[in-house]
Formats: sequence, C-alpha cells, structure tokens
Amino acid sequence: MGVAGVLVSNERDIVFTSNRGENTVGVFNHWKERRLHKIKVGGRPNGLAFDASRNTLLAANVPKPNIQDLVTMSIVDVGTRMTIVDVTIPGRTRWAVFDPESERFYVNIADPSEIAILDAKDPDGLVGSYRIPAAGPHGLDLDRRGRRLLCACDEGRLYEVYLESGKVSEPSKLAGAPDAIFYNPDLDHLYVTIGDPSVLQVFDAKSMKEIQTVTTEIGTHTIAFNQDLGKVYAFSPETHRASIYQEA
Repeated sequence: MGVAGVLVSNERDIVFTSNRGENTVGVFNHWKERRLHKIKVGGRPNGLAFDASRNTLLAANVPKPNIQDLVTMSIVDVGTRMTIVDVTIPGRTRWAVFDPESERFYVNIADPSEIAILDAKDPDGLVGSYRIPAAGPHGLDLDRRGRRLLCACDEGRLYEVYLESGKVSEPSKLAGAPDAIFYNPDLDHLYVTIGDPSVLQVFDAKSMKEIQTVTTEIGTHTIAFNQDLGKVYAFSPETHRASIYQEA
C-alpha cells in the first residue's frame, strides 16, 4: 500500500518495496516464490539500499508534511524479517545507495543539504556526512570504479562527490528539479529524469556534460535502469505506462 520505491538485488534474487502508506517494506524472491513478506519499519519508507553480504536492508524514512517527528533510517535483517535498529538523522531523506567496498550506506538528506553516511558493520549511528552546496539533494547513485557518488539536487544542480577525499565537484546544470538518477557503468553515462519540463537528460559521466535530452510524457519523473539489458524505463503517471529507451 502506498509504494514509494522498488529495489532489486541480483545477488540474492530479491525484490524490495518501500510501502510508505503502511510503514512497511516488502520482500519477495522474484524467481522462487510469489509471496510478499511485509516487515514493519520505523517510519514512512522511501529510498532503499541493500547490503547483500550481510543480508541487511536500509529503509530511508520520511516524515509526514508539517509533522515534527524524528526522522529515521531503519536497518532490517532480511533473514529474520525484523528491524534491527532505527537511526535518527537530521532531516527528510531522499534516495540511498550501498557501497560494498567501503561497506557504507549513503543517504541523501533534503534539508540540511547533505549525504549522510552509515557504517554497515556498526549501524547504530551516523559516522559522518558530505555537505552538498545546493538545495535539496534528491537523486543519488554510485560509480564504484570511479569511487564517487553522483548527486542531483532540487535546485537544478548535479554534483560528483569523491568518496576518498570528500571533495565535491563544481556543478553541472540540470533542466529542472530531478527525481531518480541512474549511472550506466558500461557506457559511463548518467540518466537524470526531470518532471518539469518532462525530459530525460543523458550526461557523459567523464566530463559531466549533457550529451542528449529526450522528451518524455508530461509528468514523468521516475525511471528505472536495467544494466544487463542497457535499458531505461520511464514511468508516465498520466497514461499509466512505461516508455523504454536504449542507447544505440
């Protein structure tokens, strides 16, 4: 009920959903079984990230508008289907990623503008953050080989954040406020979806220059990326369909 996000783990053949409307995450094996297991978390879950080695899921929760409740991230043991801990964070969450090399979760915080860092080995509290010099960090993805995070902000700015040094790049300009972003390591391209105007921007992730703009249906602001197939799926809320794009 009220699904806000979906995450697929190819390592464990698991699909996760963040069910914001009922404060749960959903878990099912998409090849082995059809049964959906629901696990209670500490808030209204949004972004998801998964540590396949520990079989733990991070659910980044969001408060209701104009409610002063504490904002948390829930760490879920997928094997036991129980929440291990709820970690208090400084503001509303957006998207999240997990880096197997550093064994850390990274979560965008809308305000204050930062990327929060959580150690997967000891997830009782934050271990730091990267400050982002633009309002509203939203879309987030990881370039594992380049050891950098790619962060798109509501202010219409796109940044690289280098994990080892903590350095934040000069911004690239976006066409508007972004939602989800996805990095394609095979082509070294980054896909950024913008709801207004309704476009999908493609960036060369080496130069961080825009190389293509694709017009989408009105209101399209959510995408998914299948790395194995090299396809981007753009979801159109007004026509209830998905458009499929593939670079030649």
